[in-house]
Amino acid sequence: MPPAPPPRSTRGPLSYRPEPGSIPTLPGVYRFRDSKGRVIYVGKAKSLRPRLSSYFQDVGNLHPRTATMVTTAASVEWTTVKTEVEALQLEYSWIKEFDPRFNVKYRDDKSYPWLAVTVGEEFPRVMVGRGAKRKGTRYFGPYGHAWAIRETVDLLLRVFPMRSCSNGVFKRSSQIGRPCLLGYIDKCAAPCVGNVSAEEHRAIVDDFCDFLAGQTTSFVRRVEKEMYAASDALDFEKAARLRDDLGALNKALEKQAVVLGDGTDADVIALAEDPLEVAVQIFYVRGGRIRGQRGWVADRVDEGGTDKLVDDFLLQLYAGATADEIPREILVPALPPDVATYETLLSDLRGSKVAIRIPQRGDKRALQQTVAQNAAQSLMLHKTRRASDLTTRNRALEEIQDALGLDEVPLRIECYDVSNLQGTEVVASMVVFEDGLARKSEYRRFVIKGVDGQNDVASMDEVITRRFRRLLDEQSTSTEVAGDNGPMLVDPETGRARKFAYAPGLVVVDGGPPQVAAAQRALTELGIVDIPVCGLAKRLEEVWLPDQEDPVILARSSEGLYLLQRIRDEAHRFAITHHRSRRSKTMVESLLDDVPGLGEVRRKTLMKYFGSLKKLREATVEEIAMVPGIGERTAGAIKEAVEQRSGKTVSVNTATGEIEEG
Repeated sequence: MPPAPPPRSTRGPLSYRPEPGSIPTLPGVYRFRDSKGRVIYVGKAKSLRPRLSSYFQDVGNLHPRTATMVTTAASVEWTTVKTEVEALQLEYSWIKEFDPRFNVKYRDDKSYPWLAVTVGEEFPRVMVGRGAKRKGTRYFGPYGHAWAIRETVDLLLRVFPMRSCSNGVFKRSSQIGRPCLLGYIDKCAAPCVGNVSAEEHRAIVDDFCDFLAGQTTSFVRRVEKEMYAASDALDFEKAARLRDDLGALNKALEKQAVVLGDGTDADVIALAEDPLEVAVQIFYVRGGRIRGQRGWVADRVDEGGTDKLVDDFLLQLYAGATADEIPREILVPALPPDVATYETLLSDLRGSKVAIRIPQRGDKRALQQTVAQNAAQSLMLHKTRRASDLTTRNRALEEIQDALGLDEVPLRIECYDVSNLQGTEVVASMVVFEDGLARKSEYRRFVIKGVDGQNDVASMDEVITRRFRRLLDEQSTSTEVAGDNGPMLVDPETGRARKFAYAPGLVVVDGGPPQVAAAQRALTELGIVDIPVCGLAKRLEEVWLPDQEDPVILARSSEGLYLLQRIRDEAHRFAITHHRSRRSKTMVESLLDDVPGLGEVRRKTLMKYFGSLKKLREATVEEIAMVPGIGERTAGAIKEAVEQRSGKTVSVNTATGEIEEG
């Protein structure tokens, strides 16, 4: 490994770039350090030279997070290894040792409870715990809820009467020579008073652990066999006790649904992601039953796709794991780039073959879809908690004020987005956030009329002009009155509040410099010079200001950037919803153009009655004839027109909102 060059006064990657040809082409792991010698990023590579060289290009071509990392760094060093498996192991060790700030860090979205058995003690006990694992303890789970574990343990202690008391209770019972309540109700074998020996208690503990580990069928059959034998021997008291034990076992098993009929041991992983964050959920399946669940949330740090996210997650989840923590099969939404390397490493750790694959069909595919739904809900709840926190919202607004150089905190933010399909059905949306929260009652939709073809810049100019011309008109004709929350502007004739009369503290447009320039030009032409404008570009999440060549780059972890992104995404969603609705109605109209006797008025009545093309297709002739103004003959013609087009499928592209026929 070459020595780390000393920190230099000139910042930037070129100041510490290694000499040409000095970087080997072998597999290895590299570390970037800052000017104080702290490790800020760790990575691995099949070949170090091309990987490290990619960092020392024009900073403008790098992802913002990567650009920030290489400009923060003051040196880079590397270690070569023989194989990619060794590189993977070393990368994990360094990440664990140095905790680099620019590496992805998956944070538990909550604290998950474990079922722990202290097998290292003379008289092991079972307990529910959270947090870090300890040596000499065997863990099962994690589980979703502590109460669910306690219910299961309470049932199983009837069959496996092992110790569950604390060390203090155990010691006191030993001193006074009387067991605790659990010993009297036969939910503990009471080793504290010598009712069973250490070896006999250890045998109970082993049976308990085997049952939790998935060896349930053989144990249930053994209890059944003993029950029938006791009954044949006319020992009905023992048979009844074994019958009750069998019922307790079956009840405990009912709490763990069978999801994979082949008894597979698998970890099922799924992700939900957006441009800033990713949520990961994992279901632990052992013996075909779900034994536990766990979730993480992390900030995205680069442009990598789902495969790179899976790569980072597997590294943190399994490297350093014990053999019994690694299943035979790992089901993922996308294969990591070095899947063969991971399989080799995990197989070595487990001591037998481990397969990493994407489920394509059947029960495993269905289970992964369920895990994906949990991941999506986890990400949504994380965002909801983050957005609803008052302190966080205030910090976000202050960060936006500082980054954009605003005179005041933008308490009211309006965001605009344009949506179209190849220049047709052009619509725009306006969403309003006040104090960092959505004000859906003040959302507005626009149908762009003065623009021909696909021209987002002209469309943005039109929507900004229309909105703020309305602002000027309402302000000039409104009366100010006292309201519950301060002065408010109302219509002098009706007394109703005029919501369009309030000026925003910031206008955000979805797009880059062209859209920002169009919005600023529209405001200037209306004589409005005191409302700031910015744009948020999707790909790199750059914030653009009017008449500035370079964008404002907010930190990826910035609450201000998170709020701007959430507002932009809400404007996009609102525009897409409007566009889908109009496009669907247009398709219905074009579908019915050739139906004789069906004019524009009855077409609109038909659209209003059914609401969508799908419902119209599913309707019978009798149901269509129930529409006012539609007789049986016309209903038959409509049904025939729909049937003639039924060979084509209509779908909505969820990414773009475009309705496509095929």
